[in-house]
Amino acid sequence: MSKSNEIKSAGLKVTHARKRILEVLETSRKSHLSADDINKILIKNNDEVGVATVYRVLNQFVDAGICIKHNFDSGQAVFELTPAHHHDHMVCLKTGKVIEFEDEVIEERQEELANKEGYKIVDHSLVLFVEPLDD
Repeated sequence: MSKSNEIKSAGLKVTHARKRILEVLETSRKSHLSADDINKILIKNNDEVGVATVYRVLNQFVDAGICIKHNFDSGQAVFELTPAHHHDHMVCLKTGKVIEFEDEVIEERQEELANKEGYKIVDHSLVLFVEPLDD
């Protein structure tokens, strides 16, 4: 789907800022970017999108389901495109690196725990804060 169609299908008007921010999210080597990261990339590419616009568009993208906002205790929110399938995260406390992972055993255990208490999981987020073993 083209950027314009993806933005339109989310119920948003297609603007230069929205197209460029979506492009940055889609093409960055890092899958989790802060608004400041995105702003720096836009400035480097000579795009005239103000930082306030970046924050506003990212929040609109979250509301529209285009991306997800994470707060990994670093004090700065990061954004990732909404994945096609669920995954969880590990965050290195030393480097800030975010590692995505999937584990069916963890997913099954969470379902068992919710069922045992009489609930069904409708959404969840699992973040493991880790440190390198070699320290």
